[in-house]
Amino acid sequence: MSHYKKIMIKLVIFILGPCSLAQVSAAVPLELGKYGNTRELFADDYLVSKIDGDLRQHLHRPEPREVVITTGAPWEGNTCAYYTIFRDGNRFRMYYRGSHYDTKAKKATHPEVTCYAESKDGIHWTKPNLGLFEFNGSKANNIVWDDVGTHCFVAFKDGNPKCPPEARYKGIARGRPRGKKGLYVFQSPDGIHWKLIKNEPVITQGAFDSQNLAFWDTHTQQYREYHRTFVNGKRAIMTGTSKDFVHWTKPVLLTYQKGIPAQHLYTNAVQPYERAPHLYIGFPTRYLPEQNSRVEPTFMVSRDGLNFHRWLDPVVPESAPKDRNGNRSNYMSWGHVEIPGRPNHLSVYATEAYYTGPDSRVRRFEYRKDGFVSIRGGNNGGELVTKPITLGRLAERLTLNYQTVKNGTLRVAIEEPNGKPIPGFTLDKCKPLKGDSLHRTVVWENPDISALRLKHKVVQLRFEIRNGDLYALQFQPWLR
Repeated sequence: MSHYKKIMIKLVIFILGPCSLAQVSAAVPLELGKYGNTRELFADDYLVSKIDGDLRQHLHRPEPREVVITTGAPWEGNTCAYYTIFRDGNRFRMYYRGSHYDTKAKKATHPEVTCYAESKDGIHWTKPNLGLFEFNGSKANNIVWDDVGTHCFVAFKDGNPKCPPEARYKGIARGRPRGKKGLYVFQSPDGIHWKLIKNEPVITQGAFDSQNLAFWDTHTQQYREYHRTFVNGKRAIMTGTSKDFVHWTKPVLLTYQKGIPAQHLYTNAVQPYERAPHLYIGFPTRYLPEQNSRVEPTFMVSRDGLNFHRWLDPVVPESAPKDRNGNRSNYMSWGHVEIPGRPNHLSVYATEAYYTGPDSRVRRFEYRKDGFVSIRGGNNGGELVTKPITLGRLAERLTLNYQTVKNGTLRVAIEEPNGKPIPGFTLDKCKPLKGDSLHRTVVWENPDISALRLKHKVVQLRFEIRNGDLYALQFQPWLR
């Protein structure tokens, strides 16, 4: 939040008296980034002032694709879990727990290990013979770590520009059964050879039997971590920050929009959204102990990493193929990536066949870019009006990510904050948008809106949508 906006909020409170943060926020124009050009998704209610007619916010589900990996090696098994997937240059990396559980004997058949796989396309994965750790008398395996932390080891590539080469890759994992209770941190020069940064846990408040994770937050220039705890007997999520990855702030609980029910949230899968790094998206796995302990990934989004808008419907339901209705058989992996040949889409991954065996599997799913939630217009259409928006100095044109179906149209008007039309930028002057585009420039009589900044520093947008979906907007400069 800018210094100017903080002053404005204090001024509004002084003039109007005590009121809710939502009321104050509605009175202060939105600033879309420092220069007014951040990509904004309709995944929460941040932009929305009013929706009427045949319009609603619609939560999308990713389309199921192929199985990308099966855990059939002797050191893997039917309880492999907590997958981490990220792109690293021209290859993709995957880290996961290798484990197997004998459901008849009701015990694990071998100690847990951390395994590694890699891919050139995000679809076909290989398990390299690393020769690092012995399993059943042989080092011919893809075990990348076999010490404290193997239960839920999570790795990432550190984007901190001050990070030394020997710590370019970092990891975080819980202790126990090896080590003390808490989260330990790790480093590696190549993502393969790992060592502890410190021999003691660096975070001790919480319950850590889950996929706890951390990353370098480019937006706030600090490390951020998310881990599990319990609140009133339910699994919940905590977060903390650090400047050096070793000394962390006291963790605090995530909060959600008013009226959201308390539910068991097992994993969280939170990370910055690369196309809009000021947004944090997560796929918290809802745990349903009363329903055979099954799990289902959901979706949430935040603008500060602490306060989230959480959607309740599952994004990967148990009806998605296949073997997802059993005990813990439907976890979302951590990571969303763009794979070669699919430039307009993002791939996410989810597990299946946990416990049922004899192995477990990971399946790829696919989202449209920015396609988590849309403003969807039906046959009769309707209108969306945004909150007041400050036009930044890079706001020279308006681009949209949208899609219409047969006979669908989308039009936009730029208005004064009180709804008064601005000549030349009314709905009837907007060229109707049809078809499908991630990045279409809105055209009025003059598509260049830079002159508006001189007369109308603050505006609102009015969208008219029929038989279509609006996913995101962005004010941008013209390419020169």
